[in-house]
Amino acid sequence: MAWQASCLLRNISRLVLIDDVLLISTPKSGTTWLKALIFATMKRTCYTNSTHPLLTTNPHDCVPFFEFELFKKPPVADVDNLPSPRILGTHIPYSSLPKSILDSGCKIVYLCRDPKDVLISMWYFLAKVRSKELPPLSLEETVDLFSRGIFGFGPFWDHVQGYWKASLECPERIFFITYEEMKRDTFVKVKRMAEFLGQPFSMEEETERVVEEIIELCSFGKLKNLEVNKNGSRNPSFKNDVFFRKGEVGDWRNHLTPQMVERLDQITNEKLPGFKIFMEPPVKEVDNLPSPRLFATHIPYTSLLESILRSGCK
Repeated sequence: MAWQASCLLRNISRLVLIDDVLLISTPKSGTTWLKALIFATMKRTCYTNSTHPLLTTNPHDCVPFFEFELFKKPPVADVDNLPSPRILGTHIPYSSLPKSILDSGCKIVYLCRDPKDVLISMWYFLAKVRSKELPPLSLEETVDLFSRGIFGFGPFWDHVQGYWKASLECPERIFFITYEEMKRDTFVKVKRMAEFLGQPFSMEEETERVVEEIIELCSFGKLKNLEVNKNGSRNPSFKNDVFFRKGEVGDWRNHLTPQMVERLDQITNEKLPGFKIFMEPPVKEVDNLPSPRLFATHIPYTSLLESILRSGCK
């Protein structure tokens, strides 16, 4: 059975315009952080650092979700009056997007994350928001449900595969990015995202360190410690702090057993053959290599990480 109400999809089909930007992800993939980054990037000329909405507003209120905010009675967000270009979020899988959205010409930024970290993040999230009348879900139960595709907005792997294939077919429309890439080299990825969205940073902005200011404004630590995100609440069900836990890559290592890891990795290999994004780096323990360390690569200069360009290495 589809998770979407038909009335929801009909409403969405009439909603999206050509200059809108859609941020799409599976739940617990770093959506809160990326919403802040996209909002700050696209609205960077609208606010000063001292009066920025992100200082007093949760990122999910700056970038409303279709399925959670827009069609409540009354709606939380007056989408028709949002300034253009509008930024909207959703967890809807590609196969369920109305044709009118696919034909609209709007840009889509798709964020995915290592499924093992998604699972752990969801486990902690459910522990906070799950009804107290229900017994807590054990990690073993959560792994089993997740592995069988019982997950918000459909099986994780199907969700990723849909947008991955679409991004290969229409790279000018769909920007596919992973949480791990964003964490590893935020500076470069924010710049590329801005270019994709038609709002590249000017030389003057780069000289004035606007990119760095946006990254600092939207850093996980800063967002997590803002009063609105520590003690604010978006609805009676839960507080804003449920959207902020660790924001780290690889925390699954502190929770999953080898058997759980094997099961999840096997599904990833079966469902996403040739999909190497979530694989471990081929060279481990590089920090323990004797100095000076020697590395080789075929990466073109334009694709080198900003951290490498600034490192001073030969």
